[in-house]
Amino acid sequence: MMRAPLLIGLAIALAGAGPSLSQGLAQGLSQGPAQGLAEGPGQSPAQSRDDVIATPVLRASITVTSDLVLIGDVIDNAGSAAKIAIYRAPDLGTTGSLPTAKLLAALRAHQVIGVETRDIREVSVTRLARTVASDEIENQVARALAQNNGHAEANSFQVKFDRDPQTLQLDPSNSGAMEPVAVRHDLRSGRFDVTFEIAGESSAAPTKLRFTGTAIETVDAAVLARGVERNEILKSSDVVVERRPKTEVGNDVAGRDVAVGMQARRQLRAGQALRVADLAKPDLVSRDQSVTLIYESTGLYLTVRGKAVDSGTEGDVVNVVNLQSKRTVAGTVIGRGQVAVSVATPRVVASAAPGGDGAAAVTGSVAAPASASR
Repeated sequence: MMRAPLLIGLAIALAGAGPSLSQGLAQGLSQGPAQGLAEGPGQSPAQSRDDVIATPVLRASITVTSDLVLIGDVIDNAGSAAKIAIYRAPDLGTTGSLPTAKLLAALRAHQVIGVETRDIREVSVTRLARTVASDEIENQVARALAQNNGHAEANSFQVKFDRDPQTLQLDPSNSGAMEPVAVRHDLRSGRFDVTFEIAGESSAAPTKLRFTGTAIETVDAAVLARGVERNEILKSSDVVVERRPKTEVGNDVAGRDVAVGMQARRQLRAGQALRVADLAKPDLVSRDQSVTLIYESTGLYLTVRGKAVDSGTEGDVVNVVNLQSKRTVAGTVIGRGQVAVSVATPRVVASAAPGGDGAAAVTGSVAAPASASR
Protein backbone atom coordinates (compact mmCIF):
# COMPACT_ATOMS: atom_id res chain seq x y z
CA MET A 1 0.00 0.00 0.00
CA MET A 2 2.90 2.40 0.53
CA ARG A 3 4.70 1.83 -2.81
CA ALA A 4 2.08 3.41 -5.11
CA PRO A 5 1.93 6.83 -3.40
CA LEU A 6 5.71 7.03 -3.33
CA LEU A 7 5.88 6.18 -7.03
CA ILE A 8 3.48 8.99 -7.87
CA GLY A 9 5.30 11.52 -5.72
CA LEU A 10 8.72 10.75 -7.16
CA ALA A 11 7.50 10.80 -10.73
CA ILE A 12 6.01 14.23 -10.20
CA ALA A 13 9.20 15.47 -8.53
CA LEU A 14 11.54 14.86 -11.45
CA ALA A 15 10.80 12.18 -14.05
CA GLY A 16 13.26 13.50 -16.65
CA ALA A 17 16.30 14.39 -14.61
CA GLY A 18 18.42 11.91 -16.58
CA PRO A 19 19.24 8.25 -16.98
CA SER A 20 21.29 8.01 -13.82
CA LEU A 21 18.45 9.45 -11.76
CA SER A 22 15.92 7.03 -13.37
CA GLN A 23 18.20 4.07 -12.70
CA GLY A 24 18.60 5.13 -9.10
CA LEU A 25 14.86 5.48 -8.78
CA ALA A 26 14.31 1.93 -10.18
CA GLN A 27 16.90 0.50 -7.86
CA GLY A 28 15.33 2.18 -4.90
CA LEU A 29 11.88 0.88 -5.77
CA SER A 30 13.14 -2.71 -6.23
CA GLN A 31 14.58 -2.68 -2.75
CA GLY A 32 11.26 -1.99 -1.13
CA PRO A 33 10.05 0.94 0.93
CA ALA A 34 12.07 0.19 4.00
CA GLN A 35 15.42 -0.10 2.23
CA GLY A 36 15.16 2.02 -0.93
CA LEU A 37 13.11 5.05 0.04
CA ALA A 38 13.06 5.39 3.76
CA GLU A 39 15.92 5.69 6.13
CA GLY A 40 16.33 2.36 7.91
CA PRO A 41 17.86 1.82 11.24
CA GLY A 42 21.25 1.10 9.66
CA GLN A 43 21.35 4.08 7.19
CA SER A 44 23.46 7.17 7.78
CA PRO A 45 21.98 10.74 7.46
CA ALA A 46 24.29 11.32 4.46
CA GLN A 47 22.82 8.34 2.61
CA SER A 48 19.35 9.59 3.36
CA ARG A 49 20.08 13.05 1.89
CA ASP A 50 21.59 11.55 -1.27
CA ASP A 51 18.49 9.43 -1.84
CA VAL A 52 16.05 12.36 -1.54
CA ILE A 53 15.12 13.88 -4.93
CA ALA A 54 14.55 17.67 -4.67
CA THR A 55 11.66 19.22 -6.54
CA PRO A 56 12.72 21.49 -9.46
CA VAL A 57 11.69 25.09 -8.77
CA LEU A 58 11.25 27.85 -11.37
CA ARG A 59 13.21 31.10 -11.00
CA ALA A 60 11.47 34.43 -11.61
CA SER A 61 14.52 36.23 -13.02
CA ILE A 62 17.93 35.10 -14.18
CA THR A 63 21.15 36.53 -15.61
CA VAL A 64 23.29 34.71 -18.15
CA THR A 65 26.77 35.41 -19.51
CA SER A 66 26.69 33.24 -22.65
CA ASP A 67 24.50 33.32 -25.75
CA LEU A 68 22.48 30.28 -24.58
CA VAL A 69 19.95 29.76 -21.76
CA LEU A 70 20.41 26.40 -20.00
CA ILE A 71 17.89 24.41 -17.99
CA GLY A 72 20.04 24.96 -14.92
CA ASP A 73 19.68 28.73 -15.45
CA VAL A 74 15.87 28.76 -15.24
CA ILE A 75 15.20 26.17 -12.51
CA ASP A 76 16.79 25.12 -9.26
CA ASN A 77 17.46 21.43 -8.66
CA ALA A 78 17.82 20.64 -12.38
CA GLY A 79 20.03 17.67 -11.75
CA SER A 80 21.82 16.17 -14.72
CA ALA A 81 19.67 18.21 -17.11
CA ALA A 82 21.20 21.48 -15.92
CA LYS A 83 23.66 21.77 -18.84
CA ILE A 84 21.04 21.33 -21.58
CA ALA A 85 20.49 24.48 -23.70
CA ILE A 86 16.85 25.34 -24.42
CA TYR A 87 16.81 28.96 -25.66
CA ARG A 88 19.08 31.55 -27.26
CA ALA A 89 19.91 34.38 -24.86
CA PRO A 90 18.92 38.01 -25.53
CA ASP A 91 21.40 40.42 -27.10
CA LEU A 92 24.29 41.64 -24.97
CA GLY A 93 23.18 44.05 -22.29
CA THR A 94 19.45 43.50 -22.92
CA THR A 95 16.61 41.75 -21.07
CA GLY A 96 13.99 39.41 -22.49
CA SER A 97 11.17 37.30 -21.05
CA LEU A 98 10.08 33.65 -21.33
CA PRO A 99 6.37 32.86 -20.79
CA THR A 100 6.08 30.12 -18.20
CA ALA A 101 3.79 27.95 -20.35
CA LYS A 102 6.27 27.87 -23.24
CA LEU A 103 9.17 27.32 -20.86
CA LEU A 104 7.46 24.29 -19.26
CA ALA A 105 6.82 22.85 -22.72
CA ALA A 106 10.51 23.17 -23.55
CA LEU A 107 11.40 21.47 -20.27
CA ARG A 108 9.01 18.61 -20.91
CA ALA A 109 10.74 18.01 -24.25
CA HIS A 110 13.79 17.12 -22.19
CA GLN A 111 11.83 15.00 -19.68
CA VAL A 112 11.92 17.64 -16.97
CA ILE A 113 8.46 17.62 -15.35
CA GLY A 114 6.85 18.40 -12.05
CA VAL A 115 8.37 21.89 -11.90
CA GLU A 116 7.14 24.09 -9.08
CA THR A 117 6.19 27.39 -10.82
CA ARG A 118 5.18 29.35 -7.71
CA ASP A 119 2.58 31.15 -9.86
CA ILE A 120 5.32 32.80 -11.95
CA ARG A 121 3.83 33.79 -15.32
CA GLU A 122 7.09 34.63 -17.09
CA VAL A 123 10.80 34.44 -16.44
CA SER A 124 12.95 37.57 -16.96
CA VAL A 125 16.28 36.80 -18.69
CA THR A 126 19.09 39.39 -18.66
CA ARG A 127 22.30 38.89 -20.58
CA LEU A 128 25.27 40.46 -18.87
CA ALA A 129 27.62 42.68 -20.86
CA ARG A 130 30.48 45.11 -20.46
CA THR A 131 29.24 48.52 -21.50
CA VAL A 132 31.65 50.93 -23.18
CA ALA A 133 29.90 54.31 -23.35
CA SER A 134 30.40 56.65 -26.29
CA ASP A 135 31.92 59.38 -24.11
CA GLU A 136 34.45 56.86 -22.77
CA ILE A 137 35.43 56.03 -26.36
CA GLU A 138 35.92 59.73 -27.14
CA ASN A 139 38.05 60.22 -24.02
CA GLN A 140 40.20 57.19 -24.80
CA VAL A 141 40.82 58.35 -28.37
CA ALA A 142 41.70 61.87 -27.22
CA ARG A 143 44.04 60.48 -24.56
CA ALA A 144 45.77 58.20 -27.08
CA LEU A 145 46.28 61.12 -29.48
CA ALA A 146 47.61 63.37 -26.71
CA GLN A 147 50.14 60.76 -25.56
CA ASN A 148 51.17 60.07 -29.15
CA ASN A 149 51.93 63.78 -29.67
CA GLY A 150 53.69 64.34 -26.37
CA HIS A 151 50.84 66.07 -24.55
CA ALA A 152 49.78 65.30 -21.00
CA GLU A 153 46.10 66.29 -21.19
CA ALA A 154 43.39 64.53 -23.21
CA ASN A 155 41.70 67.86 -24.03
CA SER A 156 44.73 68.94 -26.07
CA PHE A 157 42.84 67.80 -29.18
CA GLN A 158 39.41 68.59 -30.56
CA VAL A 159 38.21 65.24 -31.93
CA LYS A 160 35.63 64.69 -34.66
CA PHE A 161 34.84 61.11 -35.69
CA ASP A 162 33.99 59.97 -39.21
CA ARG A 163 31.09 58.11 -37.58
CA ASP A 164 29.89 59.16 -34.15
CA PRO A 165 30.83 56.39 -31.70
CA GLN A 166 27.90 54.49 -30.22
CA THR A 167 27.75 52.84 -26.81
CA LEU A 168 29.15 49.33 -27.19
CA GLN A 169 28.01 46.15 -25.44
CA LEU A 170 30.86 43.64 -25.17
CA ASP A 171 30.96 40.14 -23.77
CA PRO A 172 31.60 40.41 -20.02
CA SER A 173 34.72 38.29 -20.42
CA ASN A 174 36.34 41.36 -22.08
CA SER A 175 37.49 42.74 -18.75
CA GLY A 176 40.78 44.35 -19.80
CA ALA A 177 41.45 48.06 -20.29
CA MET A 178 41.21 49.78 -23.67
CA GLU A 179 44.83 49.76 -24.76
CA PRO A 180 45.88 51.72 -27.89
CA VAL A 181 47.97 49.41 -30.09
CA ALA A 182 48.16 51.55 -33.24
CA VAL A 183 47.95 55.36 -33.35
CA ARG A 184 48.41 57.34 -36.56
CA HIS A 185 47.86 61.10 -36.69
CA ASP A 186 48.76 63.58 -39.42
CA LEU A 187 49.20 66.99 -37.77
CA ARG A 188 48.80 68.84 -41.07
CA SER A 189 45.48 67.39 -42.10
CA GLY A 190 44.39 66.36 -38.62
CA ARG A 191 43.42 62.86 -39.82
CA PHE A 192 43.74 60.07 -37.24
CA ASP A 193 43.38 56.28 -37.19
CA VAL A 194 43.43 54.63 -33.74
CA THR A 195 43.08 50.93 -32.92
CA PHE A 196 42.43 49.60 -29.41
CA GLU A 197 42.57 46.12 -27.94
CA ILE A 198 40.54 44.86 -24.96
CA ALA A 199 41.90 41.68 -23.43
CA GLY A 200 39.57 38.91 -22.28
CA GLU A 201 39.66 36.63 -19.27
CA SER A 202 40.21 33.51 -21.34
CA SER A 203 42.85 32.65 -23.93
CA ALA A 204 40.65 33.96 -26.74
CA ALA A 205 41.99 36.72 -28.99
CA PRO A 206 41.40 40.23 -27.61
CA THR A 207 38.59 42.37 -28.97
CA LYS A 208 39.77 45.06 -31.39
CA LEU A 209 38.12 48.47 -31.84
CA ARG A 210 39.12 50.93 -34.56
CA PHE A 211 38.16 54.60 -34.89
CA THR A 212 38.97 57.22 -37.54
CA GLY A 213 38.33 60.93 -37.89
CA THR A 214 39.95 64.35 -37.51
CA ALA A 215 41.74 65.74 -34.45
CA ILE A 216 42.79 69.40 -34.24
CA GLU A 217 45.31 70.51 -31.62
CA THR A 218 43.87 73.12 -29.26
CA VAL A 219 45.30 75.41 -26.59
CA ASP A 220 43.89 77.46 -23.70
CA ALA A 221 43.33 80.99 -24.99
CA ALA A 222 42.18 84.25 -23.45
CA VAL A 223 38.97 85.24 -25.28
CA LEU A 224 37.22 88.60 -25.09
CA ALA A 225 33.78 88.55 -23.48
CA ARG A 226 32.98 91.93 -25.09
CA GLY A 227 34.36 94.24 -27.74
CA VAL A 228 37.04 96.71 -26.63
CA GLU A 229 38.36 99.92 -28.14
CA ARG A 230 41.94 100.86 -28.92
CA ASN A 231 43.98 101.74 -25.80
CA GLU A 232 41.27 100.34 -23.51
CA ILE A 233 42.59 98.43 -20.50
CA LEU A 234 41.25 94.90 -20.07
CA LYS A 235 39.54 94.04 -16.79
CA SER A 236 39.08 90.59 -15.27
CA SER A 237 35.44 90.44 -16.36
CA ASP A 238 36.44 91.16 -19.99
CA VAL A 239 38.40 87.93 -20.45
CA VAL A 240 37.39 84.24 -20.35
CA VAL A 241 39.39 81.09 -21.12
CA GLU A 242 38.41 78.75 -23.97
CA ARG A 243 40.03 75.92 -25.89
CA ARG A 244 40.79 77.19 -29.40
CA PRO A 245 42.51 75.52 -32.38
CA LYS A 246 46.22 76.29 -32.35
CA THR A 247 46.04 77.16 -36.04
CA GLU A 248 43.61 79.94 -35.16
CA VAL A 249 45.66 81.65 -32.46
CA GLY A 250 49.20 80.77 -33.57
CA ASN A 251 52.17 80.39 -31.28
CA ASP A 252 51.81 83.76 -29.53
CA VAL A 253 48.47 83.03 -27.84
CA ALA A 254 47.92 85.12 -24.72
CA GLY A 255 46.88 83.56 -21.45
CA ARG A 256 44.27 85.12 -19.20
CA ASP A 257 46.81 86.06 -16.56
CA VAL A 258 48.78 87.93 -19.21
CA ALA A 259 45.79 89.67 -20.80
CA VAL A 260 44.13 91.12 -17.70
CA GLY A 261 45.48 94.61 -16.98
CA MET A 262 46.95 95.02 -20.45
CA GLN A 263 45.95 97.65 -22.99
CA ALA A 264 44.50 96.87 -26.41
CA ARG A 265 46.76 98.04 -29.25
CA ARG A 266 43.76 98.17 -31.60
CA GLN A 267 40.01 97.68 -31.62
CA LEU A 268 39.12 94.05 -30.78
CA ARG A 269 35.81 92.23 -31.20
CA ALA A 270 33.93 90.05 -28.72
CA GLY A 271 34.80 86.36 -28.95
CA GLN A 272 38.24 87.06 -30.39
CA ALA A 273 41.14 85.00 -29.07
CA LEU A 274 43.88 87.33 -27.87
CA ARG A 275 47.47 87.21 -29.06
CA VAL A 276 50.43 88.79 -27.34
CA ALA A 277 50.81 91.14 -30.31
CA ASP A 278 47.29 92.49 -29.65
CA LEU A 279 48.26 93.75 -26.20
CA ALA A 280 50.59 96.31 -24.68
CA LYS A 281 51.41 97.54 -21.24
CA PRO A 282 48.92 100.26 -20.27
CA ASP A 283 50.02 103.87 -20.78
CA LEU A 284 50.97 105.46 -17.49
CA VAL A 285 51.38 108.82 -19.18
CA SER A 286 49.07 110.18 -21.88
CA ARG A 287 49.70 112.94 -24.37
CA ASP A 288 48.83 116.44 -23.05
CA GLN A 289 48.47 114.99 -19.55
CA SER A 290 49.79 116.92 -16.57
CA VAL A 291 52.64 114.98 -15.07
CA THR A 292 55.20 115.28 -12.35
CA LEU A 293 58.80 115.70 -13.46
CA ILE A 294 61.22 114.19 -10.96
CA TYR A 295 64.85 115.27 -10.84
CA GLU A 296 66.83 112.94 -8.61
CA SER A 297 70.51 112.45 -8.01
CA THR A 298 72.90 112.06 -5.12
CA GLY A 299 71.77 114.56 -2.53
CA LEU A 300 69.15 115.98 -4.89
CA TYR A 301 65.41 115.36 -5.25
CA LEU A 302 63.27 117.96 -7.01
CA THR A 303 59.78 117.79 -8.48
CA VAL A 304 58.36 120.13 -11.08
CA ARG A 305 55.02 120.21 -12.86
CA GLY A 306 55.10 119.31 -16.56
CA LYS A 307 52.92 118.50 -19.54
CA ALA A 308 53.46 115.30 -21.50
CA VAL A 309 54.15 115.68 -25.20
CA ASP A 310 54.00 111.88 -25.80
CA SER A 311 52.16 108.89 -24.37
CA GLY A 312 54.11 106.05 -22.82
CA THR A 313 54.03 103.07 -20.53
CA GLU A 314 56.46 102.13 -17.80
CA GLY A 315 60.03 102.33 -19.05
CA ASP A 316 59.21 104.39 -22.14
CA VAL A 317 61.14 107.61 -22.82
CA VAL A 318 58.77 110.53 -23.46
CA ASN A 319 59.12 114.27 -24.00
CA VAL A 320 57.69 116.57 -21.34
CA VAL A 321 57.41 120.37 -21.22
CA ASN A 322 58.80 121.76 -17.98
CA LEU A 323 56.08 124.27 -17.07
CA GLN A 324 58.53 126.28 -14.98
CA SER A 325 61.28 126.76 -17.58
CA LYS A 326 59.04 126.17 -20.63
CA ARG A 327 61.73 123.88 -22.00
CA THR A 328 61.10 120.36 -23.33
CA VAL A 329 63.03 117.59 -21.62
CA ALA A 330 63.18 113.83 -22.14
CA GLY A 331 62.42 111.52 -19.26
CA THR A 332 61.52 107.93 -18.41
CA VAL A 333 58.02 106.95 -17.32
CA ILE A 334 58.30 105.42 -13.85
CA GLY A 335 54.68 105.49 -12.69
CA ARG A 336 51.23 106.82 -13.41
CA GLY A 337 51.74 110.50 -14.26
CA GLN A 338 55.40 110.39 -13.22
CA VAL A 339 58.44 111.02 -15.40
CA ALA A 340 62.01 110.82 -14.13
CA VAL A 341 64.64 113.12 -15.65
CA SER A 342 68.26 112.11 -15.39
CA VAL A 343 70.59 114.59 -13.76
CA ALA A 344 74.32 114.72 -14.47
CA THR A 345 76.33 113.18 -11.64
CA PRO A 346 78.52 115.76 -9.80
CA ARG A 347 82.08 115.34 -11.01
CA VAL A 348 85.51 116.19 -9.59
CA VAL A 349 87.37 118.88 -11.53
CA ALA A 350 91.16 118.59 -11.19
CA SER A 351 93.42 121.73 -11.11
CA ALA A 352 97.19 122.05 -10.84
CA ALA A 353 98.73 124.08 -8.00
CA PRO A 354 102.35 125.31 -8.14
CA GLY A 355 104.67 123.26 -6.00
CA GLY A 356 108.19 123.89 -4.77
CA ASP A 357 109.51 120.82 -6.53
CA GLY A 358 107.56 121.45 -9.73
CA ALA A 359 105.20 118.52 -9.08
CA ALA A 360 101.56 119.15 -9.77
CA ALA A 361 99.41 119.24 -6.64
CA VAL A 362 95.82 118.19 -7.39
CA THR A 363 92.90 119.90 -5.73
CA GLY A 364 89.31 119.05 -6.36
CA SER A 365 86.07 120.98 -6.74
CA VAL A 366 82.55 119.64 -7.30
CA ALA A 367 80.65 120.78 -10.33
CA ALA A 368 77.15 121.92 -9.60
CA PRO A 369 74.36 119.74 -10.98
CA ALA A 370 72.26 120.89 -13.83
CA SER A 371 69.49 123.21 -12.84
CA ALA A 372 66.04 121.66 -12.38
CA SER A 373 64.58 124.62 -14.23
CA ARG A 374 66.40 123.99 -17.47
